[in-house]
Amino acid sequence: MILRDPRGTKKYMNLNKIFLIGRLTRDPESRALPSGQAVSNFGLATNRVWTNQETNEKQEQTEFHNIVAFGRLADICNQYLSKGSLIMIEGRIQTRSWQNQDGDTKYRTEIIAESMQMGPRGGQAGKTAKENKSETGKVEEIQVDESGEEKPKKKSSEESKDEVKSEDIPF
Repeated sequence: MILRDPRGTKKYMNLNKIFLIGRLTRDPESRALPSGQAVSNFGLATNRVWTNQETNEKQEQTEFHNIVAFGRLADICNQYLSKGSLIMIEGRIQTRSWQNQDGDTKYRTEIIAESMQMGPRGGQAGKTAKENKSETGKVEEIQVDESGEEKPKKKSSEESKDEVKSEDIPF
């Protein structure tokens, strides 16, 4: 897409945005930058399922992604996530490069998390993922953006059925 600024100069629009829904392949690893900012790294597996048109058989392909979260979002990932957790990540793709000891250039493509939403998990509210590993119970969702602020969970249609709306009152 080409945009023009007020002077008529062409501006090209770019977008680097990714949404992934998958399960953690390992517990988050936490560390801190020299500035003291928290960093969390973990793997995420996503699946793609399709039917082969020639054989009519279901096919499945799994992709593995490297996720990096910073700041308060990293703290929340470290506290609430564990291997097998179902999450949705919104972020951007970034590839970094470095020289190894042999002088070879290495590349790593990562997803820099900007927000994260946790899927259903067992256990009770207020407990960490590590405390919930062996328990099952009510479903809880927590949505967190890059600034680390927790967003209120949107009400499901079942929950909103019990609400009384002003237009439902006959007087």
